[in-house]
Amino acid sequence: MAEENKIIEESKQYEVIGIRFKDGGKTYYFEPNGNVAKITDYAVVETSRGLEFGKVACPNKMVDESELVPPLRPVVRIATQKDIATNKENKAKEAEALRICQGKIAQHQLEMKLIEAEYTFDCSKLTFYFSADGRIDFRELVKDLAAAFRTRIELRQIGIRDEAKFMGGLGACGRPFCCSTFLPDFCQVSIKMAKEQNLSLNSTKISGACGRLMCCLRFEHDTYQQEIKKTPPIDSTVKTDDGIGQVVEMSPLQGTIKVKIDENIKTYHRDNVKLISMPKAKKNDGEDSSNS
Repeated sequence: MAEENKIIEESKQYEVIGIRFKDGGKTYYFEPNGNVAKITDYAVVETSRGLEFGKVACPNKMVDESELVPPLRPVVRIATQKDIATNKENKAKEAEALRICQGKIAQHQLEMKLIEAEYTFDCSKLTFYFSADGRIDFRELVKDLAAAFRTRIELRQIGIRDEAKFMGGLGACGRPFCCSTFLPDFCQVSIKMAKEQNLSLNSTKISGACGRLMCCLRFEHDTYQQEIKKTPPIDSTVKTDDGIGQVVEMSPLQGTIKVKIDENIKTYHRDNVKLISMPKAKKNDGEDSSNS
């Protein structure tokens, strides 16, 4: 039987440069526009908000069309020393803008917490990020700010997890927050993840500074799941060199289990036991999640 001809449509590939605007922030792709970037470079790019200044997170490379979010905007230029100096000046302006805005908020007696001020590279727009318990009527505040700075003003309310990402700090582990260093996006985190990692379900011990479940529960979750699949679960029956017993404790990352044989409990490596029977099915744990 003759083999049928198959037409394979190759997806398009585009050359891009990856730019990151904040430490630990998401990487966005831009059209090189004839520019060749190095990982140590900074660049001025065109965005929907105007011209922005960012660090090159990924030099020129080809990516699949499916990885891109249209429209693909251009890199205007690799940043010059003058651009770097301008960005430094903008950062100083942002600190002053934050101080002025805080004063305006106090004047209007608004129940909002100002987090950060951010200029576009060309100073055509000034964005203020704030958190609040509910909706805030800041129309009069915007008018005052527009008159004070003579540029477009945007006030953007953010959630408690975003606030922690902006502010930064040290986690319970003693290291800087994951969200403000290397996690570009927030993922759903659940109580079930804490259970699978044998952590205390005391909310103060598994919650971050933002009051939500710690992000590390999520990015360590896949590794725990892989190791749990290889490890006999608690209440399962296993055969060991010392006889048949019941699993009473498991340490997936170490690959060890504690087995009760008669009245004795002994530790074994999972590779040195044989699973005889699984425990009876339990009710499915709820996927209590923590969202921003």
